[in-house]
Amino acid sequence: MRYDAVIVGGGIAGLTSAAFLAKNGYKIMLCEKEDNVGGLVNSFYYDGFLFDTGARGIIDSGIVRPMLKQLDIDIEFVRSVVTIGIENELIRVETVDSLNDYREMLVKLYPEDEKDIDVILREIKTVMDYMDVIYGIENPLFKDLKKDKDYLFKTLFPWVFKFLAKSGKINKFNIPVYDYLSQLTDNQSLIDIISQHFFRKTPASFALSYFSLYLDYEYPVKGTFDLAENLKEYIIKSNGIIKRGTEIKKIDTLNKSIHDQNEQEYEYNQLIWAADTNQLYKAIDRETIRDRKVKEEIEGKRTLLKGKRAGDSIYSVYLTVDLEKEYFQTRSSGHLFYTPSKIGQSKVFNKLKIAKKATEKKEIFDWMNEYLDYTTYEIAIPSLRNKELAPKGKTGLVVSVLMDYDFISNIQSLGFYEEFKHFAEEKIISVLNTSVYENLKEKVIHQFSSSPLTIERVSGNHEGGITGWAFTNDVIPSITKMTKIKKTCHTPIPDILQAGQWTFSPSGLPISILTGKIAADKAVKTLKKGKKI
Repeated sequence: MRYDAVIVGGGIAGLTSAAFLAKNGYKIMLCEKEDNVGGLVNSFYYDGFLFDTGARGIIDSGIVRPMLKQLDIDIEFVRSVVTIGIENELIRVETVDSLNDYREMLVKLYPEDEKDIDVILREIKTVMDYMDVIYGIENPLFKDLKKDKDYLFKTLFPWVFKFLAKSGKINKFNIPVYDYLSQLTDNQSLIDIISQHFFRKTPASFALSYFSLYLDYEYPVKGTFDLAENLKEYIIKSNGIIKRGTEIKKIDTLNKSIHDQNEQEYEYNQLIWAADTNQLYKAIDRETIRDRKVKEEIEGKRTLLKGKRAGDSIYSVYLTVDLEKEYFQTRSSGHLFYTPSKIGQSKVFNKLKIAKKATEKKEIFDWMNEYLDYTTYEIAIPSLRNKELAPKGKTGLVVSVLMDYDFISNIQSLGFYEEFKHFAEEKIISVLNTSVYENLKEKVIHQFSSSPLTIERVSGNHEGGITGWAFTNDVIPSITKMTKIKKTCHTPIPDILQAGQWTFSPSGLPISILTGKIAADKAVKTLKKGKKI
């Protein structure tokens, strides 16, 4: 059977592409290798507790709500206030003025560095101002510019001039945040505390803007998976087909067909690849490519991708506890970034190269034990956003830390992966029990955890990466400039487009949605013309 468009990958980017192609009346099929769609935008129930497996909240960025509005999808959101905690100091980020509370907290912890803190805070305000411009309007790709003249002339045109004025100035922040902060202070602990919950070599332009993004967090009252579920239902109601448990193994570019793990064939006019980029180039049958230039470009892409690393992944512990929600409300909001020690993790993290290659269990466990004493925890408590997401009188928590893929892979190869997970769970519970959530340990009902290997297996993401490519790559194999984002859908292969977190860096939910829409728009344009890409 031939489809106008086939979308491979049922994450948020693939769902977005499929929804907009279905909206335009095209015959489409979406293929997802797992039993559920949503990818890293997903949730599950365990013993009456809802847990989010990927995104802990939704940042609109002028993208999410306009997308839902254009598809006439109604999702109820609640504001998701972020709390930042260091040792015994905790603040809630509720307004821009909360930056003053953040300053007071840092000065209390590092009184000898007050001048440095003020310099750093000024830089944060500058970056926040830039980001407020970049994401300060509803994205024009989700607007009908021919009909909405008010938006075109009163919003978009003035914004373009502001954007052009700011975009050049942001370039000075395009160096790793650790390096940038090192220019402003020589207190390594202070540098760590501000930036250690970001991925390695995250640009300062991204990391220092996060205080502004905290103000933009929302949470779907039914859980983050409600976003994916609504897109899925929209596609089905629009006569789109979703085939789950379907992994695409081969692409025949000559006959414009794909083959799944059962050797079932599906034909397409347009193909949108919204899954892992490495798998796209592995799936292409080179024997079906006749154009020498195209073949050379594909080989060039394969060479570029070879050895490229995914961004850091996470280790997450899921806890159900016999404590009232009010117990947690008195300490934090439903989304907490907590660091148990102001010392910072640099000294521990500098030993990671050794830990990744260690063969002795004790050496590995000792490193993890120390790392968990100093790293930053992201703690999500769904029932503080909606009390119905946990049984009465009880609470569920998702506690996550950044985790290196090679470190975990080495442990699996050594044969004590499950033992390590139990150790890590117990250590994380112990850290929280002696800091922000005293008496937690004795109230735990259930505990289990996931690692980068879990994310890789369930999502198909290269090395369990949660935001696409690592900043540590010598060359990032995707577009990195917002001014070029409309080119993210291009591939060297005729009639094949791409979308998702691997097509733009740094990525995340809003960018995945945006690239999904860009690919859908390009496919629609090509299908209307009846021409090849």
